[in-house]
Amino acid sequence: MTQASSYSCLAQRLPGTLSLLFRCGRGICADHLLHPQQPRTMAQQQQISLPAKLINGGIAGMVGVTCVFPIDLAKTRLQNQRSGQQIYKNMMDCLIKTVKSEGYFGMYRGAAVNLTLVTPEKAIKLAANDFFRHQLSKDGGKLTVFKEMLAGCCAGMCQVIVTTPMEMLKIQMQDAGRLAAQQRVMPSVVTALKMGGTSAVLSRSYSASPAPQVIRVSATQITRELLMTKGVTGLYRGLGATLMRDIPFSVVYFPLFAHLHQLGQHSSEDPTVPFYWSFMSGCSAGCVAAVAVSPCDVVKTRLQSLKKGANEETYTGVVDCVRKILKKEGPGAFLKGASCRALVIAPLFGIAQVVYFVGVGEILLGYSPYNIYSA
Repeated sequence: MTQASSYSCLAQRLPGTLSLLFRCGRGICADHLLHPQQPRTMAQQQQISLPAKLINGGIAGMVGVTCVFPIDLAKTRLQNQRSGQQIYKNMMDCLIKTVKSEGYFGMYRGAAVNLTLVTPEKAIKLAANDFFRHQLSKDGGKLTVFKEMLAGCCAGMCQVIVTTPMEMLKIQMQDAGRLAAQQRVMPSVVTALKMGGTSAVLSRSYSASPAPQVIRVSATQITRELLMTKGVTGLYRGLGATLMRDIPFSVVYFPLFAHLHQLGQHSSEDPTVPFYWSFMSGCSAGCVAAVAVSPCDVVKTRLQSLKKGANEETYTGVVDCVRKILKKEGPGAFLKGASCRALVIAPLFGIAQVVYFVGVGEILLGYSPYNIYSA
């Protein structure tokens, strides 16, 4: 093939190629356009796509957190309130009362922690899932459902390195308003710190007074106090419960999304998927996985809440928490905040699929048929 004919061939293929670039969110090698029978190796694909995936994951996480964080705050407060001490009737009641007592930005208490740590969390989760899927498909065969679930399981185990301290700090800040509201509604209820020792910073967060106010305490202050009193293990309180939640979630989400997404392919020759199908696949898989692990999320939230009301019991571990919830509140307590969690996770993963569909990471990195080839 001469140079002129090569350029002619490339020009004919370019419009469709650019369309595919934005529809699939991945770069295409110029040599592959001229010689379709010579696809890139897996190593080349991963080298090109991994940095873009990490950027996509970070952007999707930050956009998603910003959009759904108020619902997540309502979920945490609903999960933590006990029978007989209910401050909020439902999600809308919680958000309305939060705005009235704490202002609009009160709904975003703890959001800074998530926005800071969501990028490394998503990076670990996505990179780990890709790595384990690649390792499990080395034999050249198609990934079975079991292998997909195993890859998701391993990804869930890896991400808790960041997820546990992130959730730990977020919950302390989210729940401050609930305990302050509890004191206003029930003045006789005096909150007490039940973590085996006093903490000046955490005590200020929930100080009892005739007219309790939610005093602003940063995640940095809480982190410093936990490290001084409990060491690194203080940040990983509830690690077992976090594993109980995130591993099953990944086991359900990744295979379910892969199969739902595959149903939207135009044909075996054209594996591209419409925009709306990617979005709906992410929302559906996220919603199902979120509701499925909601009981584990309730246990995790209860265990990681350091500050308790005077009539709120403490827990020594996962088994003790499950036993006390069943005994005092019944099985229905394990589904507290389940609808909120579904409303948080579904759009969060739907937004993630939008970011991947557009290929924001690839665009920011300048991936195109030409510079990929020259890299």
